[in-house]
Amino acid sequence: MEYAFTRTSKLDVGYLEWNPDGKRCAILLHGWPDSAETWRDVAASLAGDGYRVVAPALRGFSPTQFRDSRTPRTGQLAALGRDAIELIEALRVENPILVGHDWGARAAANACGLEPGIASHLVMVSVGYGTNDPAQQLSYAQTHTYWYHWFMATERGANAVRDDRRAFTRYMWDNWGPSGWITDAEFDEAARAFDNPDWPDVVLHCYRHRWGHAQGDPDYAADDAKLTPAPVLSVPTLVLHGKEDKVNLPASSAGRERFFSGRYERVLLEGVGHFPQRENPAAVSSRIVQFCR
Repeated sequence: MEYAFTRTSKLDVGYLEWNPDGKRCAILLHGWPDSAETWRDVAASLAGDGYRVVAPALRGFSPTQFRDSRTPRTGQLAALGRDAIELIEALRVENPILVGHDWGARAAANACGLEPGIASHLVMVSVGYGTNDPAQQLSYAQTHTYWYHWFMATERGANAVRDDRRAFTRYMWDNWGPSGWITDAEFDEAARAFDNPDWPDVVLHCYRHRWGHAQGDPDYAADDAKLTPAPVLSVPTLVLHGKEDKVNLPASSAGRERFFSGRYERVLLEGVGHFPQRENPAAVSSRIVQFCR
């Protein structure tokens, strides 16, 4: 598929689109380390159900580009949420369904926290809400799976991101779900998005800022303040989490009902790891359609 482009305040956003004349819109936000192609099967299914589907490349991922060389290559989660809001505005979409995986789930939830009413429904895949606070309590098991967060806070980890990004990210794919779930061709397609020259800086800043090891972009200071502590969301929300997720452990999305004042459902998917939209797209798309119908 060919990428189309739209412009926000800081980005030229590349996005894939299915069924552009659909009456309802679903915006699908990918995670790390992944690309917009991750949604191909889910998007096709949603398009078949009548949705217009848009899947953008997040900041730092090809083919999305920063418009100004002087813009800080920040990856802070508030910036990802603001990017999602500006994309909706640029596309002139009203009340889309916001679906996100991993980084994309945090971006989608943050968009709803920053602009209540921006979406008709929120779907978070492989992420629990309210887990962005650097002071949050973590089990030792979850701390263990987050080793790469701490690794990227070191110079050695930074060098891995800059100079060995494909081997580094492939290690994640190979170890975040059931053995042998991914093909080389599928990974290679996604990894092209990591060749963006801004990718290392955005990735390193995201994880360092998340745990308080890097300063944020002042442009997002007000957004950060609004999202800390995590606001209660009124948008109807569905959480989909693989039972075999080896990085964001299923327990990390449990017991989050207190953050939602509206309809809230959480579904655990059997035999699925960290990438449900790739591992079992039929289950993901059917759950989305059922929840949002």
